[in-house]
Amino acid sequence: MVCIPEVIHEAGNVAALEWRDPLGLRGCGFFTVDGGLITFQRGYWDKLSFLKMHGLPIE
Repeated sequence: MVCIPEVIHEAGNVAALEWRDPLGLRGCGFFTVDGGLITFQRGYWDKLSFLKMHGLPIE
């Protein structure tokens, strides 16, 4: 999967990234960095857009 960064915010050792893929799927990621290493990562994406894009049933 290719992710194109749209917006990046950082405060101290925490960062938030808003992204999209070439087909238009959007999402965001949240990161904590300690000692130059990512120690926490959590991501979210738009499930409804993904299902519609791929013609899958909406649950």
